[in-house]
Amino acid sequence: MSVESVVLSRPPAPGPRLHDAERFCREILPHVSRTFAISIRALPGRLGTAVLTSYLLCRIADTVEDDPVAPVDRKVQLFEELVLCFDDPSVADNYPESVAELVGSADHLRLVRHSHYVFAVYRSLPARSREHVRHWVTEMVRGMEKFVQRYPQGIRIQTVPEYREYCYYVAGTVGYLLTELWHEHAPSIGRREYAALGERCGAFGEALQTINILKDIAWDAERENSIYIPDEALSAHGSGHETLLSPEHVGRNRAALSTFMELAQGGLHDALEYVLLIPRRAFPIRVFCALPVLFAYATMRDLAASTAMLRAGGAVKISRPEVRALSLIGPLAVSSNRVFRRLVERVGRAPLTLTPALSR
Repeated sequence: MSVESVVLSRPPAPGPRLHDAERFCREILPHVSRTFAISIRALPGRLGTAVLTSYLLCRIADTVEDDPVAPVDRKVQLFEELVLCFDDPSVADNYPESVAELVGSADHLRLVRHSHYVFAVYRSLPARSREHVRHWVTEMVRGMEKFVQRYPQGIRIQTVPEYREYCYYVAGTVGYLLTELWHEHAPSIGRREYAALGERCGAFGEALQTINILKDIAWDAERENSIYIPDEALSAHGSGHETLLSPEHVGRNRAALSTFMELAQGGLHDALEYVLLIPRRAFPIRVFCALPVLFAYATMRDLAASTAMLRAGGAVKISRPEVRALSLIGPLAVSSNRVFRRLVERVGRAPLTLTPALSR
């Protein structure tokens, strides 16, 4: 069976073969996350499979949350079924039929309509890995369910504490999940290292989420009917959710983002320290964590000089050449704490690109 037929055909009968399931998961990843697909190459064997599976499960939950038209009761039902999939293979095998009517991007819909493949790979993980994935993805799903029920007409965050609560559920949980997997699979991450990473793992995930929210303000509002910048912050500057993308309010809205730029900056500092706490003997994990931090620092730099995310159809994205440069230089620099800190400082000042000779 070709990869194309796995992806484009209707989901096959329940109980997909593990080989086909693993092939689908590897193939779909770069279509649902360009940068994560780069990072995960660093992780070997079962650890890589566990992280890949975890990410795809989170994307499935995110696709349910982001559907701009599904009624709230239907979303809650799909969240409940998604949680049941962890313990009941028959529910997992039938889940693609349940989500068939969801609306969203073509690649994310392709993922959810083949979600039984992802759960087939999940069931192949070691028992402890399954326990970690099940616990933290369920925590994420319960948080999404809470916010969907709180805002049945589309998420509209009201306060900074509520914003932080949302970021914990959708991203802080990922930091905790990853840290559990590091501790399980990497012998060099013992109790002491695990405890130190545990103090910063929530901030690691939440900082990256804040960057994503800031760069995709217009996308989220227009395509997914969700506004995460708190109304109280916008109101303090003479704006609000209803004028978030108004050309006449760009200056006011940009001023309102200052609090969240500061949150992101502080969170990125903690994320950097998280990376540098990972033992050098766990080098693949260091690389995996270092790349999204570098991408986030580059995005933060561009956000500080832009208002594109506050205009209809706008977004802030670092260039493909810079992604390529960071993907090549980051793994070389992260073996040294001093060199990696210098690279982060350099990225914060200006885009990093390769010379023609190095880019070949």
